[in-house]
Amino acid sequence: MLVLTRKAEEEIVIADRIRVKVLEVRGNQVRLGIVAPKEISVHRAEVHEVVAWELLSSFCENLKTDGRECSYSI
Repeated sequence: MLVLTRKAEEEIVIADRIRVKVLEVRGNQVRLGIVAPKEISVHRAEVHEVVAWELLSSFCENLKTDGRECSYSI
């Protein structure tokens, strides 16, 4: 894990395509602004897990209806 220190209004750039800007720091909360190409999904971790689980569940259900077994996991 890379750990960086940034102040309000400072940014980091990921792979020349994603920009993350610290908008505000309030106590123990940090507001971030993220600019990324439309084809890259950006979610909070807890939302990402739900989306990934739903996608995997759907994929496994399709395999079961085809008579195959699903052995994938998140």
